[in-house]
Amino acid sequence: MYTDDVTGASWRTGGDDRVESRFARSYRLHGFTVLELHGEIDLAAQLDVEPYLDVITGAPAPRVVIDLCRTEFLDCSGLRLLVRARRRTGDRGGELRLVCPESVGAHRVMRCCGLLDALGPVATLADALPDENPGAIASQV
Repeated sequence: MYTDDVTGASWRTGGDDRVESRFARSYRLHGFTVLELHGEIDLAAQLDVEPYLDVITGAPAPRVVIDLCRTEFLDCSGLRLLVRARRRTGDRGGELRLVCPESVGAHRVMRCCGLLDALGPVATLADALPDENPGAIASQV
C-alpha cells in the first residue's frame, strides 16, 4: 500500500508495479505503463491520482498510456492531470499516449478547451500501443 503523506491518497500496489485506487488502475503492456482512469475525474481524483502519475512520468524516458474510456466526467482538474503528464513525459524524453474515443465526454471537454491537437487522443488502446503483437492486446486487457 502506498499512501501519499500530503494528500492522503492511497494506492494498493501489486508485485509488478501495478496499482489500484478509487479512480484508477495501472498495468504494464508492450513496454508502456497503462493508467486507466474511471468515474469522475475531478479535484478528488486529481489528488488521488497525481502522486502516482508523477512517479510514472518522472522516470527517464517514460512510456505512458492514459485510458479515459471508463471516465464519466472530466473537469479542469482532470485536464490539468493530462496536460501535466504530457509535459512531464516530454521533458524526460518519453511519450504519452491518450485513449479517448469521441463518444466519451472527456473528448468533448478536450475539444471545447482546444486541447485535442496537444493531447492527440486515439479511439482505442490498440491504436495507442505499438503493433508488436496485434492479437495480444485483446487477450491481455
